[in-house]
Parts: sequence; C-alpha cells; structure tokens
Amino acid sequence: MAYIDYYKVLGIDKKATAEEIKKAYRKLARKYHPDVNPGDKESERKFKELNEANEVLSHAANRTKYDQYGENWKHGEQYEKAHQQQRSHQGGNYGGFGGADFGQGEDFSDFFQSMFGGGGGFQGSSRGRASGKFKGQDVEANLNLHLKDAAKTHQQTFDINGKKVRITIPAGVANGQKIKLKGHGNAGHNGGPNGDLFITFNIEEDQQFKRMGNDLSNELEIDLYTAILGGETLVKTLDGAVNLKVKPETQNGTKVKLKGKGFPIYKKEGEFGDLYVTYNVKMPTNLTEEEKELFVQLKNLAK
Repeated sequence: MAYIDYYKVLGIDKKATAEEIKKAYRKLARKYHPDVNPGDKESERKFKELNEANEVLSHAANRTKYDQYGENWKHGEQYEKAHQQQRSHQGGNYGGFGGADFGQGEDFSDFFQSMFGGGGGFQGSSRGRASGKFKGQDVEANLNLHLKDAAKTHQQTFDINGKKVRITIPAGVANGQKIKLKGHGNAGHNGGPNGDLFITFNIEEDQQFKRMGNDLSNELEIDLYTAILGGETLVKTLDGAVNLKVKPETQNGTKVKLKGKGFPIYKKEGEFGDLYVTYNVKMPTNLTEEEKELFVQLKNLAK
C-alpha cells in the first residue's frame, strides 16, 4: 500500500491543533461525501482517505505514533516489543533512534522492513532477529446511518480494503457506538492472526424526530379550536401515525408522553423508549369581521 501523508490529505500543517484538524476534516468531508457526489469514485476514494487521516490525527496517541514512525505507525508497539525481546537476549548498550543501534546509512524503516516481511536481519546476533508472528493491522471504518435505519435490524454490505463485508446491524445502535469484527482487519505477518475491524456508527440527525437515548421527541401543530375545546389529531411515530387525544384548554408548549413509541432499545427485542410530543398551537389568520366580533364577545365575557 502506498504511503499516504495524512497531513497533506487534510491540507494542514504538522503543527496543527486538534481543533484545526477537526475543522479541516469537516470541511473536506462535506465536499467529498458520497451523498453529495453519488457514483463519483474519485470523491469516494478521497472521502475514505479523509476518514483514515482523521482517525489517526484526531487521536492523540495514534498521532504521536504516526509522527514518530510514519507509514509504519501501526507497527510501533510491535517494534518496541521486538526490540525489548532482543535486548533481553543480548544485553549491552544501545544507541540511536528509539534505543536501536543502526549501522551507517541504515534507518528505522529498514528495521521495520526486516521485521515485517522484507528479509534481512536485525543488527546484532542471529538470536535477536525479529522473525516472530505478528497480528495484522486493525482497520477503522465509519458507517453512516439514517435515524430510521438505525431503528430497525438490517444487513448492510460495504467495502473494506477491496473486500466486501456484510454485517447485521441490530436495532437501537447509538451514535458513536463502536463494534468489533474479529479477524476482518489486515492480514497477519509471518503467519500471525488477522487484525480486527472496528466500525463506528454515525447516526444522522432526523428532521422530524430528535433522539435522546432511547426516547424520541417531536413537535405537533394543532389549531386554536382543538387546543381550547379538545379533540383528536394524528401524530407520526417511527412505525406510522397514531391518533392522539388532545385535552380541552391545552396550552401552547404542552408536552405529552406516548409510552413505548420511542426508539428500540439495543439488543432488547420488543422494548422501546417513549415519544414526547410538544404541542404548538397555531393561531387563526385572515379572520372575517363576524369571527373578530365573536372573539370580542369572548373577551368581554372573560372580564
């Protein structure tokens, strides 16, 4: 895989702050999002690169490893472990980068090459050569879902490193929730196990419903006469519209609860949160002279 400079991908300086990284990512993600560029493979490729760059640079520990080891940053811990193992076998004094002793004209990328499949040996005795099995790199991916899709159990298929992966998404997943698919990451080294795939769910905001944990809320407009006299009206829920009784003399901003009409609870089949409905009373307009006179009479009666 070709080396990708994550700083260049986001168009930022290596000294960029966390806020500058977040701002740059959001700006470019909106530009290259697949929903904005349907069918555009180049935009899709750039969007994946942006996500990858953001996942590394927005995570302080990963950014430190990336700044230190470059394209080999994911192997940083394995490098350190292998180095410690060699030290336990050899003893003696080590100098140079990270405590490893490199010969003239050799850098730490050569050491990685010898560790992870490039042949050659580690500086020192044959007992210290790093030839063990190593787990493959873990892979991070983001999956965007509409709120109504997150409210039902369904399957989705997507590409990870050119491989199609199908997963079943349980109803009720939360925004930012992460799941692990064991063995679906990159291939292991020297016969080691594959890495894992970590998927983070991004639940898009809905124009009608606002989610609060397992509960939902929305607003419902009713006319003045229904608010004063009471009656029935239809209210939309995730699984269709239902009749809602409005009590007489309902005030603007009144909130009512529809039990069990909220969001499904994750991995608890048949259990749901509640739906909270806020009434917005709509005032009548374009009144006739007769209607205005009737309101005057009501006003006088109230004195």
